[in-house]
Amino acid sequence: MVKQSHPVRSSNSPSFSSTSSSSPHPTTTATDHDPMHSWWDSVSKARSRILSLSTLLSSSSSFSFSSLADSNQPALSLLSSPEAYSLISSALSAPSSGSGADRLCHWLYDTYLLSDSHLRLVVLSFLPLLSAIYLSRLHSHETFSLPSLSGFEAVILAIYSAEAKSRAGKALLVQIPDLSQPSLYHTPRNKATMSANENKSRPSVGILSAPLEPQIAVKSTKRACILGTALDCYYKQISQMPSWSKLEFCNFAAVWAGQDCDCQNRLDFEGENVNCHGHDSDDDFFVEGMENLRIEENGDANVNVELKGVRIPLPWEFLQPVLRILGHCLLGPLTSQDVKDSASVAVRRLYARASHDLVPQAIIGTRSLIQLDNRERAAAAAKASAATASSTEANSSSNVNTPSKAKKPEILLVSK
Repeated sequence: MVKQSHPVRSSNSPSFSSTSSSSPHPTTTATDHDPMHSWWDSVSKARSRILSLSTLLSSSSSFSFSSLADSNQPALSLLSSPEAYSLISSALSAPSSGSGADRLCHWLYDTYLLSDSHLRLVVLSFLPLLSAIYLSRLHSHETFSLPSLSGFEAVILAIYSAEAKSRAGKALLVQIPDLSQPSLYHTPRNKATMSANENKSRPSVGILSAPLEPQIAVKSTKRACILGTALDCYYKQISQMPSWSKLEFCNFAAVWAGQDCDCQNRLDFEGENVNCHGHDSDDDFFVEGMENLRIEENGDANVNVELKGVRIPLPWEFLQPVLRILGHCLLGPLTSQDVKDSASVAVRRLYARASHDLVPQAIIGTRSLIQLDNRERAAAAAKASAATASSTEANSSSNVNTPSKAKKPEILLVSK
């Protein structure tokens, strides 16, 4: 059954175009090029948005947003505040959230349209949660009982439209080097040979992402492309995302893969990989220290109750940015260990899902990430073991080479 699409603007919900009016652009003045003026303008926008946010969430908690608004970098202070993130997440997870009248969705929409880079980071940090709740409600209700999700869709469309505008109708291309050459930097020494083999050694060009078309609503046929593009924007800024946002994304990705496959629990814990069809793999996987990643039957404790057990379609245009994000969470040099562990669980579940669905791109991508994760963990364990052995050897050698304290000569008293 095809899901009913929700337009961004409807007669029952207020328009989301309060900030992005169609008025002509103001004339550029000399103050626009002043760094001090630009900094103060950015700070003023951030303070105004934070104070407007405090009016929406002030009644739900005793946490005060004034300290964030008064900082030198208000937007970054809001981005790095776990208390603020928790309050906004709770509001987004409310049963009545996501409609066209949702004031928090209005705030996210208007904040992203301000085109301030730091404020956009704040909005993008909530994209995993917003996407997860949106997909959960979309695929857990019948068409006739589907709640209004135009608020969520407006925020997602704002991110998509900004990315489509920045690409200017061009596709994202990737150059694949000629693997028949000895190295990536090899050129034939003989010019005649080079001219003869010019066409053979020319690198091929692949389309990483097709040109983006303007969208005014999240249609069911374009939903995967719109969500995938929004997640690609999240991936571009993932190094600046707080760890709790990345942790939530990994948990949601594990839920999206589904929990109905028992083979996901046998991927790494028995010393070898057992795929979904019962055949043993030739690759040995790292076992030690992975027991804490075992998936419980009732799902993860950190995942929202509303999102448990929701298995969604995973077309490649949506799954591709998901795997990019998980790859960063697995292999990022500054990624915390809990994020790496959650990403490891998500990748293994997605591998099991891809093996069931028989999707070649997804199988290759998830399997490659699993192998890279295992190598990273094995290298880290070997490094820790070597450090422990070196420390033990140093302590033993210091005990052997340390000279003992000279004893004083004994004095014998002899009576005459």
